[in-house]
Order: sequence, then C-alpha cells, then structure tokens
Amino acid sequence: MKCDTAIINRIKRTHGQMTGVLNLINEEATCEEIIMQLKAIKSSIEKTIGLITTTNLLQKIEEKNDLKIENVDEALALLLKSI
Repeated sequence: MKCDTAIINRIKRTHGQMTGVLNLINEEATCEEIIMQLKAIKSSIEKTIGLITTTNLLQKIEEKNDLKIENVDEALALLLKSI
C-alpha cells in the first residue's frame, strides 16, 4: 500500500505520544494524566485506521481502473474489520 505523508505524520505523532506516556510513567504522573494521554493515543490510532482503510479503498479502485465488485468488497471487508 502506498502511504501518503498524512498517514506517516499521524503515525509519527502517535509514536511521540507513546514516548510521552512513558515519560509520564517515569515521572510518576497521576493516573488521570496517563489515562488522558492514552485515550488521545487511542483516538489517534482509530483515526489513522480510518485514513488507511479509506486510502486502501481508493487505491484499489484506481489500480484496477474500474469498480469491479470483488475489488470494492475486499476494501470494504478491511474497513469493516477496522470498526
């Protein structure tokens, strides 16, 4: 799959957030602070999954240069797995 810079940047940002959580743990931050950051990471990952599945669907349609049902079905199956 070809990933555009938006996907790569989201993953890098999420990676940075994970590093931040490790720092919070090492600094003995409150449970509330850590959970708040983990929820932000979860949201970021969910948005990234949506972006990747959408990109995959569009690429499958463009690569095949048509709307064959099996191509769309494959992409939609991946989308449904991500929900």
